[in-house]
Amino acid sequence: MEKRIALIGIIVEDLSSAPEMNRLLSEYGQYIVGRMGIPHRERNISVVSVVLDAPQDVISALSGKIGALPGISAKTVYSKAE
Repeated sequence: MEKRIALIGIIVEDLSSAPEMNRLLSEYGQYIVGRMGIPHRERNISVVSVVLDAPQDVISALSGKIGALPGISAKTVYSKAE
């Protein structure tokens, strides 16, 4: 299966869900090229960007699992280059 480059943008509004999100990211760590997390302390949220190089079904599975966690929103953007 062809690999794609993608960015998952994550907003964590319920910080109690962060450990499960981190567990999922560790589980898919072999596909992660880079990750940046920014805490926004004034609003008590965190914004996380994850860059992946993986098959599209793997990217979709991870994004869906993260987005299903309580208090977490996730959106994925795919590179047009394959």
